[in-house]
Amino acid sequence: MIDETKGADPQMSSEAPGSLWGARFESAMAPEMVELNQSLPVDSCLWREDIRGSEAWAQALGRAGVLTQSELASVIDGLQGVALRIETEGFDQAQEEDIHSVVERMLLEEVGSLGGKLHTGRSRNDQSATGVRLFGMSACDQVQDHLLGLCRALHELARRGLHLPMPGYTHLQQAQPIRAAQWALSHVFAFLRDIERIEVARGAAAVLPLGSGAIAGCPFPIDRKALKDELGFERISSNSVDAVADRDWICDLLYAGAMIGVHMSRLSEDLVLFSSSGFGFVRLSDEFSTGSSLMPQKRNPDVAELARGKSGRLHGNLVTLLTLLKGLPTGYNRDLQEDKEALFDTCTTLDITVPALAGGIRTAEFVPENLEGAIDTQLFATDLADYLVRKGVPFRETHGVVGRLVRLAEGEGIPLSDLSVHAMQNEHEAFDDDVVEVFDWERSTEVRDTIGGTSLRAVQEQLEEVSTQFSAMEASTE
Repeated sequence: MIDETKGADPQMSSEAPGSLWGARFESAMAPEMVELNQSLPVDSCLWREDIRGSEAWAQALGRAGVLTQSELASVIDGLQGVALRIETEGFDQAQEEDIHSVVERMLLEEVGSLGGKLHTGRSRNDQSATGVRLFGMSACDQVQDHLLGLCRALHELARRGLHLPMPGYTHLQQAQPIRAAQWALSHVFAFLRDIERIEVARGAAAVLPLGSGAIAGCPFPIDRKALKDELGFERISSNSVDAVADRDWICDLLYAGAMIGVHMSRLSEDLVLFSSSGFGFVRLSDEFSTGSSLMPQKRNPDVAELARGKSGRLHGNLVTLLTLLKGLPTGYNRDLQEDKEALFDTCTTLDITVPALAGGIRTAEFVPENLEGAIDTQLFATDLADYLVRKGVPFRETHGVVGRLVRLAEGEGIPLSDLSVHAMQNEHEAFDDDVVEVFDWERSTEVRDTIGGTSLRAVQEQLEEVSTQFSAMEASTE
């Protein structure tokens, strides 16, 4: 017979401090396993969500008759005491494996063994899934606010560029004249689509898993509709097996984050190019630029370069989660503990990067003289072809005519607009003296007066469309 009063073999001890499951085992967890098993350094930020979910669960247990009203009041007071303690003291070098264990241990310290009743009918599987969804809904709201700020900054920049010409680029080659506003608005519409994606991700997150237990549901008469309303979810999970394993909503959020990264990176690349001495279309403010430790003259667009660089981790986080999920069998698996690092990193990256990029845009200025000076007359080649179309010449024929004129101007080393009418008539008799009117950027943009085009009316319409979307978004959050 073993004398339990004597020193026990450390490899034969019972459960580890703070363990919620160790009584089943004879041996303690190996030291090498402890660090692998621990998620507290990652999920400790969810303590508010865990306490909020625990308070709602306590209320549910009270309604189900598992807790008396007196016990319920004590548990709620205890949880509030835990919150105050964490808020003021932190975790006091907690050794538990996760935040749920820390909160439970602190609750036991607050209210004694009564705290052990709180876990009745609840698993860490549905408990953790609930907490991280609460985090996700809040994070989506915050990211949406950041994106709206960036869109507003771009919208205001577009207003300032309404009457400024800008070379439009395809293949990074000058293509056709546009308004500077049209360029800024092109980025606005991309980020507005990102806001829609974030809204979809939030809706996917707003499904209550609490009450699903470990896999089979809850054996007590828990009112899940009341839980949903109390915690601010929109729907209740329909299947307990799916509920504890569903991380699709995180994929939705990380995909939205990855797309935001794509759009931030493309905007940033434009800013890097357009603020360089080779272009000089945009000037970033001192507040969002840096210098060189060696070269005194340098003025670097670091806000754009850093935002462009951060986009890589947003893409990587999506790939991480998709790879994590792809081979899992049905139900909860411990692999899912790894979902949070990718989620938290994406949210943190967006929280840092989007406001900084918005500030860079908000304080940026167009440089009118450089924009106007960059309008090469070859930008009007398509307008020259359209000129002949209006005189009844088939476009495919006009395309060839103008292509030969461009080659002629290049050969003579002169702008396309400097070719004589006689030289143009040598290529096609339809040219006349009024051809000189083609080489005007305002005329070029004004004739493109269709919806989404570059005419003043069309661009103003786009500005108004964006303003309307802003108002709708603000109304939906009130």
